[in-house]
Amino acid sequence: MTSNAKQKALIDGLNEDLRGEFQAVIMYRLYASMVQGPYRQELRAFFSSEIPEELRHAQMLADKISALGGTPAAEPAPVPVAAEAKEMLQNALEAEVGALERYVQRRKQAEEAGEHGLAAEFDDIIADETHHRDELRQMLARWP
Repeated sequence: MTSNAKQKALIDGLNEDLRGEFQAVIMYRLYASMVQGPYRQELRAFFSSEIPEELRHAQMLADKISALGGTPAAEPAPVPVAAEAKEMLQNALEAEVGALERYVQRRKQAEEAGEHGLAAEFDDIIADETHHRDELRQMLARWP
């Protein structure tokens, strides 16, 4: 693969990631507003607390896409709507697992494209997403 092709593939992947971060922001905001039931306060706080980090990831991605000569995505990935708290947590877990898998792949792409600084930035994002995944797994572990 040529250098230009690697960069284009990286930009396309970064835009996929950006759409995922936009999805997460909307999903967490939606869930924080909609969650009901006995754990409402805790889950509302949890969902709300995830938003600033997802926005930071989106900002980094959009800035890097632009720096590489691309145009940042303006649309989120589809946002799953849920009415029950457990389903919200399961959707969030699925989104975090998908993001983690994409970021591991994107880190490799960044290295292959010679974007070593970007690859290093993905280490922090991978750590964030791993933490989110683990928290969600623990929250669902004994859910009725």
